[in-house]
Amino acid sequence: MTFSDNSRGLILAVISSVFVGASFILKKLGLKRAAAAGTRAGVGGYTYLLEPLWWAGMITMIVGEVANFVAYIFAPAVLVTPLGALSIIVSAVLAHFLLKERLKKMGLLGCVSCIVGSVVIVIHAPQEHTPSSVQEIWSLAVQPAFLFYAGAIVAITLALMLYFESRYGQTNVLVYVGICSLMGSMTVMSIKAIGIAMKLTLEGISQLSYPQTWFFFTVAVICVITQLNYLNKALDTFNTAIVSPVYYVSFTTLTIIASAIMFKDWSGQDASSIASEICGFVTILCGTMILHSTREQEPTPTGIISWYTGESDKDDHFISLRRSSYLES
Repeated sequence: MTFSDNSRGLILAVISSVFVGASFILKKLGLKRAAAAGTRAGVGGYTYLLEPLWWAGMITMIVGEVANFVAYIFAPAVLVTPLGALSIIVSAVLAHFLLKERLKKMGLLGCVSCIVGSVVIVIHAPQEHTPSSVQEIWSLAVQPAFLFYAGAIVAITLALMLYFESRYGQTNVLVYVGICSLMGSMTVMSIKAIGIAMKLTLEGISQLSYPQTWFFFTVAVICVITQLNYLNKALDTFNTAIVSPVYYVSFTTLTIIASAIMFKDWSGQDASSIASEICGFVTILCGTMILHSTREQEPTPTGIISWYTGESDKDDHFISLRRSSYLES
C-alpha cells in the first residue's frame, strides 16, 4: 500500500498527539512530586530535574515532537497543527484517571467536537508544494510580510518576559502560555525548514553547506528551550485543564497564521476548501473550550499567593478580624 505525503503526515501527527498528550500528565505528576520535595518550578525551582517521572514525560514529549517534526516534512502546517487537538483528548482522559481532574459528561462533547473538526480539516487539507532547496525557504522567510510577523513575535515575547511575567505570571495563564505559543509558531517554521533540508540531504542534495540551514537550526534550539522552560512554569502554576486547551488554541492559531504567511499554504485552494478548513478549526476551538469549561480547576497554592502578594495567611486573618470589628461597631 502506498501512502501520499499528506497521509504520512496525518499518521505521524496522530501518533505525535498521543505521546504529547501523555507527556503533559507525566510531567505534571513529576512536578507535583518535585514540589513536595523542594522549590516549585513556578517560582523558579529546578527540583523537577531530579524527578524520574518528569524525565519520563520529557522523553515521551520528545518522541511525540520527533513524530510531529517528521509530519511537518510531509504535510502542511494547516493539516498537522490542528491535529494537536487530539493530544488534549488524551491529556483529558489521562488526567481524569491519574490526576483526579474529573472529566464531566459535557467534556465528552468537547472531545467529539475536536475529532469532528480534525476530520473536516483532514478532508480539505491542501497538497503542499515542497521547496527544492533551503535557499528557496530562506527567500520565503525574508519576504516583508513574514519579517513583520517575526518582528512582532520577538517584541511581544520580550514584553511578556521582561514586564508582564514578574507582575502577572503567577495569576494569569496567558503570560506563560503566551510566551510558549509565540515561540512555538517560530519553532514550527524553523523545524519545517530544517526537516525539508534534511529530506533533501538524504535524497542526495546536500543542504548542510548553506548557512541558512544552521540559522534555522539555531532559531529552533532557542525557541524550543524557551518553550520548555515556560511550559514547565505554566504546568506547575496552573491546572492542566487550563494550560492544555489555552496553549493549544493560541499555539495552533499563531502557527497557522505564520505558515500561511511564510509557506502560503492556502495558495491555489478555492474559497470553499479554505472555508471548510476554517470551520473545522473553529469546531476544534469550540471543542477545546467546552472541554476546558467542564473540567475542575486546581486550587491555587497558598504559598504562591503569599509569595506573589507579599501577604501571609496570618495577615489576611488579621485584616478579616479588623473588618469584622469595624462592622460590629
